[in-house]
Amino acid sequence: MDMKEKLQELAETAKARIEESEGLDKLNDVRVAYLGKKGELTAILKSMKEVAPEERPKVGQLVNETRARIEALLEESRKKLEETIREEKLKAEVIDVTLPAKKSLIGHRHPNTIALEEVERIFIGMGYEVVEGPEVEYADYNFTKLNIPEDHPARDEQDTFFINDSILLRSQTSPVQARTMEKGKLPIRMIAPGRVFRSDEVDATHSPSFHQIEGLVIDKNITFADLKGTLEEFAKELFGPETKTKFRPHHFPFTEPSAEVDVSCFKCGGAGCRFCKGSGWIEILGCGTVHPNVLRMCGIDPEEYTGFAFGVGLERIALLKYEIDDMRLLYENDIRFLKQF
Repeated sequence: MDMKEKLQELAETAKARIEESEGLDKLNDVRVAYLGKKGELTAILKSMKEVAPEERPKVGQLVNETRARIEALLEESRKKLEETIREEKLKAEVIDVTLPAKKSLIGHRHPNTIALEEVERIFIGMGYEVVEGPEVEYADYNFTKLNIPEDHPARDEQDTFFINDSILLRSQTSPVQARTMEKGKLPIRMIAPGRVFRSDEVDATHSPSFHQIEGLVIDKNITFADLKGTLEEFAKELFGPETKTKFRPHHFPFTEPSAEVDVSCFKCGGAGCRFCKGSGWIEILGCGTVHPNVLRMCGIDPEEYTGFAFGVGLERIALLKYEIDDMRLLYENDIRFLKQF
């Protein structure tokens, strides 16, 4: 078989394979088989040395014509296949404008977030500012500057997550108050919301990680009466205008005198029900007048300035306000539960 016949047969074979190709991948396989570095046409070119010198120009022309013919067939087939793919894609992606739009599923505000925003709104309305601080804290700020000595039970490793002897996960947001007092910019009216950590077992009312909102006021001539008036106004704004408050003596290391605050049950109005366990009252927070030692350790003269502080659990407010009976529901992120609020 002479070279011309061989090239003509190669072209016919390539044409048949191109026409049989059902996809772009198959078509590319044909291109590689005939025009690639190890393709059949390339092999013929490599055998040109066996052709007589006077025949080489003629044979070279035939090879180039065969290459051009195969390339034209490949290009024509490629365009047809792409057009077919495009038409099929358009048919599959037809948009029916009469169909209703797809509804975007978005999240929902958490009960804790709703409660926090309401508390912040109340206190900002009374002239307070919202201050935040680090969750990983020095024991000096978490305990010492709050009048909690080294032998105090709160420093026990069974109650507090210590990282080393001097660093821990804060067990309260009171360190933010100490840091603010240290700056020496008086007077102070602030609340400090944030996550806190304590070594508690998880149950319906406890969690090793929860949230607190602590408040602090430092100024001249601040008395316990100012504290009572502030918290009474806060309770009425949060739980309703008919809410009454009751202060019971208590002990906190960083305040003196100190008290626990109860509010009249907003479910039964104080008559007694399952919600308030028949007492007519619900405990919501702890408070007191800032201890002189705390003022001194934070660089404030207790002879010139006085103040009060209070702390409330954010989860407790959410549980009470929305009558949730299990704290664990707040952390399960079940959208069916969250959508109720």
